[in-house]
Amino acid sequence: MTDRTTLLIILAILGGMAAVAWTMIAARSGPDPETIRRAYATPAPPPGDGLRVFHLGHSLVGRDMPAMLQQLAGTGHAYESQLGWGTSLMQHWEPDEPIKGFDEENAHPRFRPAHEAVGSGDYDAVVLTEMVEIRDAIKYHDSGSYFPKWAASARAGNAETRVYLYETWPRLDDPDGWLTRLDRDVERYWTEEILLRDLAVNAPERPAYLIPAGQVMAAFVRALESRGSIGAVQSRQDLFRRTEADELDPIHVNDLGAYLVALTHYAVLYQRSPVGLPHELRRADGTPAAAPSEEVARLMQRTVWEVVKEEEMTGVPQ
Repeated sequence: MTDRTTLLIILAILGGMAAVAWTMIAARSGPDPETIRRAYATPAPPPGDGLRVFHLGHSLVGRDMPAMLQQLAGTGHAYESQLGWGTSLMQHWEPDEPIKGFDEENAHPRFRPAHEAVGSGDYDAVVLTEMVEIRDAIKYHDSGSYFPKWAASARAGNAETRVYLYETWPRLDDPDGWLTRLDRDVERYWTEEILLRDLAVNAPERPAYLIPAGQVMAAFVRALESRGSIGAVQSRQDLFRRTEADELDPIHVNDLGAYLVALTHYAVLYQRSPVGLPHELRRADGTPAAAPSEEVARLMQRTVWEVVKEEEMTGVPQ
């Protein structure tokens, strides 16, 4: 081997290492402002009817919310999911990572193994969410790396598949304040540390989009609590479950909360106003869900559309 050949090999190796290092730096620093502006300046193309959707996440996805979304969307909408208990995107990705509650949460006909599903190309939309506490997910579960991995897998299966990040919420009893966390966390964590990492690494022509359920919840709660109450719905606590001992579950939503989140998914995925949609729906097991009153339902629907159409990262025309 000549000295020149050896030098070329060394330069090629160094070049490859530099490329990997640059990718890692880009992923950590995020895309530049102009890249972000270009990515979201043009709304996503209008979707067709009857989308097929895959949901990957945990109990803040649950079984009932996707079932409600299907009822809101109507004939042709189909979905599958893989869920766990407090499961991160990293735990779903890595085969050796345990997924708590896997058997219990996926014992239903809508289950499909995540890697098979996301990479299949079968879906119009893949909706990903991260575990909460979101700060722990980013720090200890490397959300900024695993969201782009799932997004890249979805696009490799089908370049037309749209990828979404479902923003959730902190615990009601968060010491920093529930509304304060919602106001602060969406940009600091959900977009900068997760959503835009995909743009930095993959730089897709069709970026990943945001489903701002946490922002919708904050806007609805502010509208509700400024009025004092609307019938039986008086405060943020009325969106969350209660245990058999009638104690408040500070993180898991009840039927009313699931309905609000399903409306948000509908508005983003279908780019349509949810105003006027039905509000008497069924849970995933076929039993009737607790329905909001007509007045509460309309406030929910209007709030969803106001939030979604004002956030350009939803991909919905402004």
